[in-house]
Amino acid sequence: MNKTLSLQKRLIIFGFPMLIIGLMIMISKSTVFDKHPMSLSTGITFDLLLTVPLIYFLLIRKTSIPKTTVVPFLIIGIVICSIILPAQNQHYLNLFKTWVFPIVELSIVSYVIYNVSKAIKRYRLNKHEEIDFFTALKNTCYEILPKRLVIPVVTEIAVFYYGFINWKRRKFNKNEFTYHKDSGTVALLIVIIFIIAIETIVLHVLLQKWNVTVAWGLTFLSIYSGIQLLGFLKSIYKRPISIKNEKLFLRYGIMNETTIDLKDIESVEISSKDIELNKETRKLSFLGELENHNVIIRLKEENELTGLYGIKRKYKNLALHVDKKNEFRNQINNALQH
Repeated sequence: MNKTLSLQKRLIIFGFPMLIIGLMIMISKSTVFDKHPMSLSTGITFDLLLTVPLIYFLLIRKTSIPKTTVVPFLIIGIVICSIILPAQNQHYLNLFKTWVFPIVELSIVSYVIYNVSKAIKRYRLNKHEEIDFFTALKNTCYEILPKRLVIPVVTEIAVFYYGFINWKRRKFNKNEFTYHKDSGTVALLIVIIFIIAIETIVLHVLLQKWNVTVAWGLTFLSIYSGIQLLGFLKSIYKRPISIKNEKLFLRYGIMNETTIDLKDIESVEISSKDIELNKETRKLSFLGELENHNVIIRLKEENELTGLYGIKRKYKNLALHVDKKNEFRNQINNALQH
């Protein structure tokens, strides 16, 4: 079957489930519903939570649309049921939200983790080669999730993975270069995390006297911010800059990254001089001017820098910090000569 979906096919795939959803909403607003609220509420619940996702799944099962897109239809069904059905007739909806939906969520997460594990094994060329988890995670999620959900999901999983799971010491190959040892970024992030921890405790104590809900809400946000910073910090240790397969992989943890074909490099300069940042000249570090650089890479043509949550920016000159700057430049120059 041709994987490329025609407009007509897409209208059928998405239009038919939406038609059923619209019909259920109309029934809930009708006079018939007022006469038989209990039985019709049960029917609407089962149609929105089971029939619609099942029909959608059957329509997409032989297409290139990820099967995990069934989940948004489940969520839509839950939200609509919660809005259109009277509270006293939401018994089956509450059962679904309590027992079924958490299992669906857990299954999706397990499915993603399983596929990431398979991807890592597939990408491993030999037992000595380090695999970049973040890249494998992105590639896998692009295969099984809707494109718009990939970057947010990948970012959240990566933050948790680097922050709490990956504690193994990273060994670097000759073609890999660190950028955190002399830059001062690690110290800065540690200080910020420490400040957040202190401020969270102080604010929680003060706000609890005024409003307990607000106090715990801000505390949760602060803890979440601290967890994200911890994940960002540890990803710097785990994602080195690397040169392989005639490409230069520039990474700044999970915050920024770009891939450059070596043939597109015009020059690699060892320089710590201040430069003006603009649409053509950018820094690899997400901290921008707060972090010093010691290398400037100039390209023959524009390239793309990808930041957090998939934000993309064009550049032609890129400033960055590399711990072994001379060795880094020599490897690139040697690769360009071959």
